[in-house]
Amino acid sequence: MRRLCPRLGPRPLLWAARGPRRPSSGAAPGMEELLRRSVPPLPPYETKEKAVPPAELRGAEFVRFYRSLQPGPPRAELLTRLARDFGVEHGRVAEAAAKVLQAREQRREPGALLQAEDRLRYYLNPQYRGLFQQLGRLEGGLRFLVELRADLMEGLASKAVDGPHVKEMNGVLKNMLSEWFCTGFLNLERVTWQSPCEVLQKISDSEAVHPVRNWVDMKRRVGAYRRCYFFSHCAIPGEPLIVLHVALTSDISSNIQAIVKEVPPLETEDTEKITTAIFYSISLTQQGLQGVELGTHLIKRVVRELQKELPQIKAFSTLSPIPGFTKWLVGLLSSQAKEQGRNELFTESEWQEISEITGDSSIETLKKLLNTNEWVRSEKLAGVLHSPLMRLCAWYLYGEKHRGYALNPVANFHLQNGSVLWRINWMGDTSPRGIGASCGMMVNYRYFLEETASNSALYLGSKQVRASEQVLALVSQFQQNSKL
Repeated sequence: MRRLCPRLGPRPLLWAARGPRRPSSGAAPGMEELLRRSVPPLPPYETKEKAVPPAELRGAEFVRFYRSLQPGPPRAELLTRLARDFGVEHGRVAEAAAKVLQAREQRREPGALLQAEDRLRYYLNPQYRGLFQQLGRLEGGLRFLVELRADLMEGLASKAVDGPHVKEMNGVLKNMLSEWFCTGFLNLERVTWQSPCEVLQKISDSEAVHPVRNWVDMKRRVGAYRRCYFFSHCAIPGEPLIVLHVALTSDISSNIQAIVKEVPPLETEDTEKITTAIFYSISLTQQGLQGVELGTHLIKRVVRELQKELPQIKAFSTLSPIPGFTKWLVGLLSSQAKEQGRNELFTESEWQEISEITGDSSIETLKKLLNTNEWVRSEKLAGVLHSPLMRLCAWYLYGEKHRGYALNPVANFHLQNGSVLWRINWMGDTSPRGIGASCGMMVNYRYFLEETASNSALYLGSKQVRASEQVLALVSQFQQNSKL
């Protein structure tokens, strides 16, 4: 979207190029000495309360040094050395663990065992945790740590940095950020057309689900019958961390184009027409906060806010994308063709109709049509695929699992929150992106507020998915007509 106000461009990538890259063999000048000065040593357990806190200047020096490094091997080298050379002191951990076992075997008094366990917990802290704590206290330090974790995750994804020590450091930093970004430190802010230009630009840039086309589109999304909220942190005021877009409607929406289409914004709302809140987009703006639970809390806070503003709203639902469905389906077609030499996802009559329309009975032709979105150009082919794709999509959301939970990440998120898998919508997203990702289908996850706690406990504890009659009927059709 064209910028209407000056602001910094996107944060430069840490890594100059994607793809595997090994850290350079030689550290940047002064890197080793800087790390020794910056990373506070873990004092002995007996003197931990008396240890002198590290000087703020050391943390500020680390920030300046890190930002002075060029993207690529120098930064990869620093992160690798930090994770590898300043982690847990394994000798002390072994010694403390032995004392715990000794206290248990000797059946010493509870106080002695608890102290031994406390000592062990203390020595399980990596040394770089002290550096992160020090940086978190600096002005602007929390923002720097979020950026550092984004760099770290990007490096892990591209293999620029790798190994168990780096992965462990990433997990430690994620857990620390989870504590610092708990709900008590977060502020809920509503975005309107009168919000600062910089905020509107950031909201636009961060929209990952349904890209903002232009400023007319942006004005519509924060105007009448729409709400936009974000969380900010007290240490980073005014900076959107995660954004939720809401449509205020009279029924549960089944098509995203009806929500985000470009039309002149309405100036006033008729609140009597509003009975339903549709959460149609939630986007994390800070990649360094991936894995930090913000989305669940944002939805709950927005529900409470809407109940105060518009108490007549009785239905809360999402209109959600189904990323990965087309890829899953094409993968199934490929594996079945390879292993069985035939397709068993469609009935014989369905496959015969598909073959007659495409002029080819090979699975490869259908795969090509699905991969290129060409199938939607044929009204007849789309009509034949309607029923089988709906039941396959229902099974994908309801029955396909990863470690017992929903394979689809969006489904897993909303089911963890206690929603109901409520309705699958044919041609819910007719954009090229929607057709490519999910054959044009979208799904509503319905939030029945009085049942969310029990639904969440059922899903997390017993891995059971609450679903509507429509979804269960489609799942039953899948079980009768398709085989995996």
